[in-house]
Amino acid sequence: MATKNTQFEMRGFSHVALVCSDMARTVDFYSNVLGMPLVKTVDLPDGAGQHFFFDAGNGNSLAFFWFPDSQDAVPGVSAPVTLPGFGEWISAVSSLNHVAFDVPADKFIEYRNKLKANGVRVGPIVNHDNSETQVALEMNDDVYVRSFYFQDPDGILLEFACWMRGFTDRDVSHTPKTAADRVAASLPA
Repeated sequence: MATKNTQFEMRGFSHVALVCSDMARTVDFYSNVLGMPLVKTVDLPDGAGQHFFFDAGNGNSLAFFWFPDSQDAVPGVSAPVTLPGFGEWISAVSSLNHVAFDVPADKFIEYRNKLKANGVRVGPIVNHDNSETQVALEMNDDVYVRSFYFQDPDGILLEFACWMRGFTDRDVSHTPKTAADRVAASLPA
């Protein structure tokens, strides 16, 4: 499927900015466990906090804010409670659900083993497909992405994912849901 943005020339993400509770611990995890180089650090004016950037590859960055007065995360609201397959992974509207890193298919298992060797709890391998359950137990031609999930020290849900095939016109076949389709109990009174 040939897709092109005819409105803006976007080349990917400049950065995605998240909030952490402990910048030193965040630097240790993202630099030493995930191997992402720390490329820019900023102390915000008037003691308002810090803003650090990690190289996520291909000119993209993952950034973190640290604010001295930020509120604690609310699992199940501001982010998922845990990994898919291990509990609840729904999060609130306008929250961050997860960040997926594109990794090479031929390194996928090696990277999963490296994380486990570093003491990171990883979820099961998920072969995302178009079946009723959306998950294939074994690889097949319908699997479009293979992934596994894990969390950073603040509980931010992360995913290593590798695309297994290109998309076609058949991959865009669902009618978008609206706010009216949401469960009434989940909407504020």
